[in-house]
Amino acid sequence: MTAFDELVAFDRDTQALAQIAGRLGWDQETMMPRGAADQRGDEFAAIEAVLHARRTDPRVGEWLAKAEPGDEVGAAILRHIRRSYDRTNKVPAKLAAELARITSKSQGVWAEARANNDFAAFAPTFKEVLRLRREEGAALAEGGDIYDALLNDYEPGAKSADLVAMFDAMRPRLVALRQAVLDRPEPKALDRHFDEAVQLKLSTTLATTFGYDLSRGRIDKAVHPFSSGSGNDVRITTRTAAYDPFNCFYSTIHEVGHACYEQNIDQAYLLTPLGNGVSMGVHESQSRIYENQLGRSRAFAGWLYGQMRDAFGDFGISSEDEFYATVNRVSRGYIRTEADELQYNLHVLLRFDLERALIRGELEIDDLEAAWNDRFAADFGYAVDKPSNGVLQDVHWPVGLFGYFPTYSLGNVYAGNLHAALREAIPDLDADLAQGRTARATGWLRDNLQQHGGLYEPRETIVRAIGKEPTEAPLLDYLDAKFSDIYGL
Repeated sequence: MTAFDELVAFDRDTQALAQIAGRLGWDQETMMPRGAADQRGDEFAAIEAVLHARRTDPRVGEWLAKAEPGDEVGAAILRHIRRSYDRTNKVPAKLAAELARITSKSQGVWAEARANNDFAAFAPTFKEVLRLRREEGAALAEGGDIYDALLNDYEPGAKSADLVAMFDAMRPRLVALRQAVLDRPEPKALDRHFDEAVQLKLSTTLATTFGYDLSRGRIDKAVHPFSSGSGNDVRITTRTAAYDPFNCFYSTIHEVGHACYEQNIDQAYLLTPLGNGVSMGVHESQSRIYENQLGRSRAFAGWLYGQMRDAFGDFGISSEDEFYATVNRVSRGYIRTEADELQYNLHVLLRFDLERALIRGELEIDDLEAAWNDRFAADFGYAVDKPSNGVLQDVHWPVGLFGYFPTYSLGNVYAGNLHAALREAIPDLDADLAQGRTARATGWLRDNLQQHGGLYEPRETIVRAIGKEPTEAPLLDYLDAKFSDIYGL
């Protein structure tokens, strides 16, 4: 075997072990007994120690020095392994294991504090998480920007300065459009009880409608919907709300976007570094375009209206047009994951600014709740009523995912660009969507983006799909046009 062959074989086992670790995380969110939290923390720490040892194995460095890639795929594999090797060697094994242990424990502490609306109860544990992530960021940055070092875990090559410029250009238009919309009469809201079993049945129909392969996946319930896994074992979760079936339906479509990305990656890349979505921003572009530009389009909403009438009977909405407005209803709210697509990015921009300040030491945990509440009031025009609707609502910080939040808005920007390119490629797409047929749209995304997995760098992946550099303009123009139409602006 050549050095390249030996390296790829070794990395294949590392990839398989990482998948097992991911399955532990899936189980923790779906089926694990509550009393197992401390033991699961030890399990996470043990497998993280094994993974860290494999990723820093001196043989990896020796193989990298000798390996000849042979082709574009081989070069991409080496790029990913080298990036992982260099990153992991910068972080001491003890710190990596401690991070795995404390973030697993932190999740349980956060969940209880959230249930009790008691940020002070979570603060001591959160301080430990922040301390460890700052330490990790400093090790990775090697004198550079600590936040950028963490950001690159989720969006390789991204710079926070570029994101600040992009988000600063978005925020004024989003705030202005939000205010104009909220000054208009609200579309009708749903006011009926929707049976949970029927919601879940229709949710499964929506998943398969968008191409989710249930022979290589499954759908479960979780407090916070997510997608987990890659290749031939890609699982999603959803949630239900008795008076808001859209929470279930669009959470499902969103997670299916993530899952289909993973399922549609070239099978030749299975259990290699190319066998996963290339970044969280690109990943989010898939979930958001499935959920919003396709799933909340006027054409698809018309089809979904018929499905809901078949499933629930008369539920108080009298026409497809009225249903379309209800699906895209903009209203006051606190929760990011429940936000309409107009206000969603304002939630993300808030978190991006606060977490940058936390990592850089410009903001401390004891001042975080007040800082959150002040920023929310400035952007949304009303006060946060309780911590579970504010600083305690997301699981990301409790589990140490600093640098993750901005990828949501970056993904929305990418989705705006992809949607414009998709509509240009398939100008009669609405005729399909009106019949509940998504195959041409999802096939275009599969062929132009999803199949490549990690073959290209994140931004290059988008550029290859749309044929030019992405900007925030297509997303903002899409939002202006859509909500001006719905609200008669």
